[in-house]
Parts: sequence; structure tokens; C-alpha cells
Amino acid sequence: MARQKGRNPDRYLMRVGGIFRYKRRVPTNIAHRDARSPHVRVSLKTDDVAIARAKRDLLEAADDALWASLMLDEPSDPAMARYHAAMRRVEALGFTYRSAHNLALNASIDDLLARIDTVRETPSIGAASETARALLGGVPTPPTTISQAFDIYVDEIVADELLGKSAVQKAQWKKVKQRAVNNFVQLVGDKAMTEISRDDAMRIYRHWLLRIAPKDGRPTHSASSGNRDLGNLRVLYEAYFAHVGEPDRQNPFARLSFLAKRKRSRPPFPTSWIVGKIMKPGALATMNDEARGIALALIETGARPSELCNLHPSAIRLSSAIPHLAIEPRDDPDDPREIKTASSERLVPLVGVALAVFEKHREGFPRYRNRENDLSATLNKYFRENRLFPSPAHKIYSFRHSFEDRMKEGNLDEELRRLLMGHTIERPKYGAGGSLKWRHDELRRIALPFDPSIV
Repeated sequence: MARQKGRNPDRYLMRVGGIFRYKRRVPTNIAHRDARSPHVRVSLKTDDVAIARAKRDLLEAADDALWASLMLDEPSDPAMARYHAAMRRVEALGFTYRSAHNLALNASIDDLLARIDTVRETPSIGAASETARALLGGVPTPPTTISQAFDIYVDEIVADELLGKSAVQKAQWKKVKQRAVNNFVQLVGDKAMTEISRDDAMRIYRHWLLRIAPKDGRPTHSASSGNRDLGNLRVLYEAYFAHVGEPDRQNPFARLSFLAKRKRSRPPFPTSWIVGKIMKPGALATMNDEARGIALALIETGARPSELCNLHPSAIRLSSAIPHLAIEPRDDPDDPREIKTASSERLVPLVGVALAVFEKHREGFPRYRNRENDLSATLNKYFRENRLFPSPAHKIYSFRHSFEDRMKEGNLDEELRRLLMGHTIERPKYGAGGSLKWRHDELRRIALPFDPSIV
């Protein structure tokens, strides 16, 4: 039943009085298990061949799934296959699948009458058929566990959202959400989604409450940790039931959260510290060549470490009249990569030590491409061990805050500062944000002096 290239585009389609019908023979080895045998016949209620083909595809996929489950003869798989087959049959008839319970609570009279009329007026359906039961919500939601629902969420519901992410980005995205599911299973069990209750959600809430606001006053976790778990469970629950046709189902995780205190920003490196300590000849001499290059480039670009280490050679534009970096998504299908936000896409002129770094590393930093976690660990460890942080609160990300402060102290235009940092500009966008030459000239005014030997 797998689809083959070159198949007849009008397979299983026939015209009756100008209207297309879907007609397909039930496989002989399971004919006794499908009440529609020997043929499946469904009016597609259209004389447009493109619409008919689209509806045929849904019914064909539904029947493929149903017949495969009947051949497997496994107790759980057929239920899920019948359910998805029901959804596709209803969609092919121009409706959205909704459970009988959902129809009773939320459907309009017009929607109910349209479904009933479709069953009554379509001879090929029959009041006791699978299609009739599907239209009227008679196919029960199979007992999908929360672990199974998470797999469906990743593989089906948000699969398109993951297309532009690199393998590392996908793993990091999934890791945080998987933690929420793992915590739920550990505390409550791998319950069926339909059986998850408010009591179960409160159990997760209390688990985090004991860690965020313990009675002894010594918290072990921040409010953001608990909010992240509850939020991911809330999103999973809502997305799953919308996916299976119950978008209005009451969410047991709704309105459960913790008040998060304002997060403190990382302190910037003082400019005198950058010049006198970090850029001092010999300070970074024992660091590996690529990590050293990235650390120095951070000083004059204000980029995020992950943005620099993942630069593709084509994004390092030294032959341009104004040498610059193009920080942008990577669209290579074999090696894609997202950037943090749409506003993070930007062109950054190269000045000072950053220009010297990229003249040396014209191909970028292959050692750390798609390995930003390794880069962060390497840089932070080196700076700690060599006492290059002014305080324990400083981290490598402090370079970014220093760059922003230096632009502000140098009286650079506010919108230029936002553009170079990749921050959102709160107004309608007009123009390109100023020429590269203007940006370059402005950055040169704040570039720090350096000894070429440090590169």
C-alpha cells in the first residue's frame, strides 16, 4: 500500500453524473474484517478534479492506515488507525472530526444538521458505516499516554516548526520539553491523556512549589524552572487535543504558574578590564586558536557566541567594500540553523580586533560549528581559571553587554545600537537601517586599540 512514483493521478476516482466518486476494492485478505467490502464507495461531492484528488488522498491514506492495522491484528494499533482514518474521512467530506461529547457540548445546530444530512443523503455511506460514525463523532479517542502524545507532538504537530533548526538546536528544544514529560511520568505515571486531571496538574505544581518556596526558606530552584515545566505540559495538552479534534477541551494545567522575580542581567566587562586584562598580550595565549578568535571577535561585534561559532564561510564577507558579517539563518537542507529571532538577522561591520580575527579565520570556526555548548564551556572555564572575570557574576555573555554600553557611551544612534545588537525596533520598519559604510564609520569611533600579536 506504499505510494509509488508515477502512479495514476486519478486512481480510485470515477465520475457519476459529472460528480467524482472514490471507489476502491478492499484487500481480499481482510475483506471479512471491513464491513464496506468488497468496495469502498464515497461521493466526493465535487466536479473539480483537483478538489477530488485532494479528497481522494485523504481517504486513500485513511484506508491504508486502517487496512494496515487490520493486517497487524494488534489490540492498540487498530484503535489509533481507526481514529485517524475517521478524521481523514470527515475531512474529505468537508467537515472537521469532533468527538460525540464535543459535538454535544459545542456544535451548532447547523453543523449537526449538516452532518446528519450528509449521512442521510449519501447512499454510499450508510447509517451504520465507519464514515457515518466518524461524521457523528462515534469513533472514540484512543487511550494515548502522555509519552505517546509527546512523540506525536514532536513528529506530527510541530514537525514543520523544527525544519530550520540544526541538530543541536532540535536536541536542546526537545530536551527541555522532554524533561516536563519525564517529571510528570515520574510523579504521576504515564497516564492516558484523556485521564489527566486537575489533581494530577496540582501534583506537578506542588512538586515545584516545594522547591521554589520551601517552608525552610531555602529554595533549590527558580520560579522559571517550574513555569517552564507547567507551561510545556499546558502547551502539549492543548496542542494534542486540538490535533485530535477536541480544541475546546478543558486544560488541567491552565492558570498554574509561579511569580517570577525580575531576572538580573549579566554585568558588562568594564572597558578598562577588556583593554588591560583580556586584550593584554599573553592573556589568551594558551587558549586554542579558534576559541581565542571567537572571544576576541565578541569584543567588537556584540554578537552572541553561538552566532559567531556557527558562521558559514559565505557569511564572512571580507571582500566586500565594507568587510562585514551576515548573521542570518542557514538554509542549507543538510545543515540548517535558526537564529534567535527575526530581528537577530543583521549585517555587522568588522572593525578593530574583530576584523583582524576574521582576516585570520576566513572560513570561520569549524571546530565549534554546531557545538556552541562546547564553546561556552571552554571559554568560561578558561576565563575562570585565568582570573579574567572581574567577578563571579560575569560570564562570556558579558562581552555583549559591554558592547552595548560602549555604543551608548559613544553616543551612537539608538536605532543603530538596536540593529547591531539584533534587538527589535519598536516602530514600522522603513529603509535598511543605514548604509554599511555609516554603520562601519560609527563603530570605528568606539573600536578599542589592540596589539596584533594577541590574535
